[in-house]
Amino acid sequence: MNKNEQLLALLSSQNLIPAEQQAEINKIASKTPEEFRAFLLEKKIVDDEGLTKLQAGLAGLPYYNPQDQEVPEAVLNFLPEEIARTYKMVCFGREEKNIKIGLVEPNLKAMEAVNFLAADERLLVQYYLISPASWEKIFKKYQKIEEEISSALEVKAKEEGEDLVTVKAESESLTAEDINSAPVSRIVSVIIRHAVEARASDIHIEPFDKESRVRYRIDGILHTSLTLPKTIHNAIIARIKVMAKLKLDETRVPQDGRIRLVVDNREVDFRISTLPLASQEKVVMRILDTAKGAPTLEDLGFSKLSLRRILEGIKKTSGIFLVTGPTGSGKSTTIYSVLTLLNQEGVNISTLEDPIEYEIKGINQSQVRPKIGFSFANGLRSLLRQDPNIIMVGEIRDEETAELSIHASLTGHLVLSTLHTNDALGAVFRLLDMKIERFLLSSTLRTLIAQRLARRLCEKCKKETNLSPDARQEIINEMKNMPVAVLQDELPDYGSPDEVFNHYKLYQAVGCSQCENTGYASRVAISEVIDINTTIQDMITNNDRSLDLAAIKKTEDFVSIKQDGIIKVLQGKTTMEEVLRVIEV
Repeated sequence: MNKNEQLLALLSSQNLIPAEQQAEINKIASKTPEEFRAFLLEKKIVDDEGLTKLQAGLAGLPYYNPQDQEVPEAVLNFLPEEIARTYKMVCFGREEKNIKIGLVEPNLKAMEAVNFLAADERLLVQYYLISPASWEKIFKKYQKIEEEISSALEVKAKEEGEDLVTVKAESESLTAEDINSAPVSRIVSVIIRHAVEARASDIHIEPFDKESRVRYRIDGILHTSLTLPKTIHNAIIARIKVMAKLKLDETRVPQDGRIRLVVDNREVDFRISTLPLASQEKVVMRILDTAKGAPTLEDLGFSKLSLRRILEGIKKTSGIFLVTGPTGSGKSTTIYSVLTLLNQEGVNISTLEDPIEYEIKGINQSQVRPKIGFSFANGLRSLLRQDPNIIMVGEIRDEETAELSIHASLTGHLVLSTLHTNDALGAVFRLLDMKIERFLLSSTLRTLIAQRLARRLCEKCKKETNLSPDARQEIINEMKNMPVAVLQDELPDYGSPDEVFNHYKLYQAVGCSQCENTGYASRVAISEVIDINTTIQDMITNNDRSLDLAAIKKTEDFVSIKQDGIIKVLQGKTTMEEVLRVIEV
């Protein structure tokens, strides 16, 4: 019996495998242990730590979860960094002549290497099985970003002879040696690697009077990561330009480019944007982790009502399905999640995107290039000759794209796209502003989604809290305006708005090493979804002035973005402060 079969038997004996998934799991069990583990985690049959605990039992090793344990530098450095990386193990404890080694998987070569090192000091080694996440968390402590950058800067200073003061000023041209020197390359590599490890979506490298600032956008919020000497800023920007194949000598106009790198053994795309400022250039690098793939709608956090409306909307064979919201609200990710659901053998799906954020096997994805005339509008004309069933247009930006999208939906295509409006109903008025005829709009619109992304509370450190009387009353008032059936569906213990705080706790962000002391880890979607039913269609066609949220609520169950956020607060997923921040009230 191999490892997968042993694990499968153990999962079955503990009744952890749903009956409806038994056949699928049996099939996956024939694959590699890595693929089997990834499948179990993806399907949420068991979590990372729970799976590691089961595997530890099978391997005959004790299981260990370091959680927020601080590992002293001297203990960590018992194992050289290269050995720890190669064999995926760490030293996390030492008591007199006993050392504790955490392994991601039992490995005889790894144990031989440790035993060899321990023999010199006559140490007794205790082995434990730890999860990949625990290993990554401890391994990061080998080198902090500031230390790695400082080391590279010291090397650069020695090369230049005097504290970097002889690095070329902004008025002078940089040589190839400046741009491609090992210290500069290393600084750029460290900035990129730490951004990917920190789950950042963007890297900002900005010049100031006396320094160059590097900031990461994590879960929608910019955090200053480090500051560099101003004198090295130009070399850093030039190095990124070289990697993105941009023009080095062009500093007067913005430039855009792309880089594809392998970071931590996975391919990551970077979209590069340079911007001339008063004296120097700023660079923003958008991180597109194509290896991750699009999350499911459930993972994004959509409510049961929103999920039902979305699934009903994408069953239609023609019409327009729109996701709205400001920049950074997760519109594209939601569209990708929907495309993944629609991606079937008998369906031809074609997309026009800027940029392609996730590559999905089986879907024809095109990158628009406005500079050479390949815009959303021109590309949409070409797509219609590609015999598509479903078309995804990254964004409806102008009247021409809006008109073409409407006509594509009229000719039997399901068109998915995004639009910049603050709420779902605002999409109707925005499209009317784009000169779309009312009778065409009413007959093609199918589903409207408006969404925001609120930071999700860190489960490791969130702490119960109390709101002010005014804030509690605000929640009660909003709940009185929500459909009772929806509240009962989302909150099983719900009785009445006035009693809600007797059954549900509110939490606040605290901060721990697991969440980089922010109190939040990842994000959750808060949304409102409108199904364009016949009553709403008639109101659009007849230019009914009473078309507003009150009218929508009379025709179907409706929960606003703010109300959906309140439900997420009561479910312990986020905070009221975070909901109010993202909806900008």
